[in-house]
Amino acid sequence: MQRIRIAERAQWRARAEEAGFRFHTIEGQPYWDESAYYAFTLRQIEQDIEDPSAELHQMAMDLVGDVIGSERLMDQLAIPAHYRDWIADSWRQRQLHLYGRLDLAYDGTGPAKLYELNYDTPTSLFEASFFQWQWLEDQRNAGRLPQHADQFNAIHEALVERFGELATQLPPPLYFSAVGSSDEDRGTVDYLRDCASQTGLHGQAIAIEDIGLSEDGRFTALDDTVIGTLFKLYPLEDLMAEEFGRALPGSGVQLLEPAWKAVLSNKGILPLLWQRNVGHPNLLEAHFDDGSALASGWVRKPLFSREGANIEMHLADGSTQRSDGPYDGPAILQRAHPLTRFEGGYPLIGSWVIGDHACGIGIREDDSAITRDSARFVPHAIIDEAPTRIYV
Repeated sequence: MQRIRIAERAQWRARAEEAGFRFHTIEGQPYWDESAYYAFTLRQIEQDIEDPSAELHQMAMDLVGDVIGSERLMDQLAIPAHYRDWIADSWRQRQLHLYGRLDLAYDGTGPAKLYELNYDTPTSLFEASFFQWQWLEDQRNAGRLPQHADQFNAIHEALVERFGELATQLPPPLYFSAVGSSDEDRGTVDYLRDCASQTGLHGQAIAIEDIGLSEDGRFTALDDTVIGTLFKLYPLEDLMAEEFGRALPGSGVQLLEPAWKAVLSNKGILPLLWQRNVGHPNLLEAHFDDGSALASGWVRKPLFSREGANIEMHLADGSTQRSDGPYDGPAILQRAHPLTRFEGGYPLIGSWVIGDHACGIGIREDDSAITRDSARFVPHAIIDEAPTRIYV
């Protein structure tokens, strides 16, 4: 794995705008960064990322039934009692899921290590699926990448296929929702709506703050249409903490992602994975935090933190690092395994699972060893003999 500098495409910003990728720059700072790319060999992709991602996904799925059948485990994951039967029923009904992202630490040496699962509202999907593939094609056509350069990226095709499988399983009508003021979230949702429409599964867009509640406890659109299925790019734990969300169990709405994803999007799944797979090469030792002082070589993560917020790192060399944020409450401890620094920063690999198939990656790169919401997206390519010069 190498980080290789490369010339940017002259008109990439215009192409981003045309494609609906309007969040390529956020608050004046670059989010999409194509001044470099990460080069992998095919062996690294297949053996070190794709195969472990598929195995880790199956290990996590195997845990869901254990968790929903145990009040003790539900307590450990701090899942509110009001929602437990509803979550369990969604699993017993085998409500189909769409996607998830495993965040992996990997630098081309040694096994990839699982940092966490993002299985409820994973972001960076459009840029991983569509825009970095467009980048690859353009750079090959420009001669800056060899013609045999490839990418671990079948995400778009897998999404379209999965929506086709979902089409007969989702109660109509289908709505796609995100926070109305978030360009990034709305862009992701618009992309998913387009993928669904390619299979004939058409859904309406609605800002999540515009969803209403009828007198009989049903969720409704602005015209009072009762929503049958709701795709929501909004954390389920946040919904469950709001008064509005208390209507979920009795509303009859089916969520996409389904309610049982509350189990896998919870960082408490990491110590449970470790307990059942001690010593697995792709897992980091993890335990539920008992409130004792954090020793060197460990990282504390709240069960419900997102985007690198409220992380506390105590590294083996005695150094510490913390990130601010709004999250508190129960936490886990995970064995420290710091990201490797490359020339541009610290890359974190997001390995995408669509349905139950590992099918692509996206890379977020931060100036800090903690990957925050300000991290940049950097494309990748598969080149069996990684280049030793700069393509300009």
